[in-house]
Amino acid sequence: MRIAVTGTHGSGKTTLVEDFLDTHRHYEHAQEPYWDLAEQGVAFPDAPTIDSFAEQLEHSVRVILGSTSEADMIFDRCPLDFIAYLEVLGEKEGVEWAPSGKLLARIEAALSTLDLIAWLPLSQPDEIKATIEYPKLRRAVDARLAGILRDDDLGLLEQGPRIVEIGGSRPARLARLVQASA
Repeated sequence: MRIAVTGTHGSGKTTLVEDFLDTHRHYEHAQEPYWDLAEQGVAFPDAPTIDSFAEQLEHSVRVILGSTSEADMIFDRCPLDFIAYLEVLGEKEGVEWAPSGKLLARIEAALSTLDLIAWLPLSQPDEIKATIEYPKLRRAVDARLAGILRDDDLGLLEQGPRIVEIGGSRPARLARLVQASA
């Protein structure tokens, strides 16, 4: 099964991916695009920017499409994460951002290779106890992801992967992902 774990920053995605890999060692793993690009020498600005998230979106699409031969793979983030960030940042900067043309076609192709998107929406009270940078951006992206994933308001998921919302404690999240991937 090809799984993408999605959610705003500080929602527990990487922890869930690591917990899943501990019990599903045969799975291949694609780390979060930010860290993958940083390891390749890409220097990101200190503050979130449209350009940095556009680069991460392109990388996410490239990695997903480049790994289609892997039947069992889990991705830390997917293109929908970056679309949400780009739309929120664009609105903040007074720029309308929407995928189009070749990029939109590549996003649709990447999403079509996924079997499951596991979404970690923010919860109240917050499951993450650490201080999270950019809390307003975090909440805005979470809200945007809700529209994208619950309502398919971009029209990208009609033929795409199954969506499952995952919340609760760390063990409950893992159990829900294991159940959804069975």
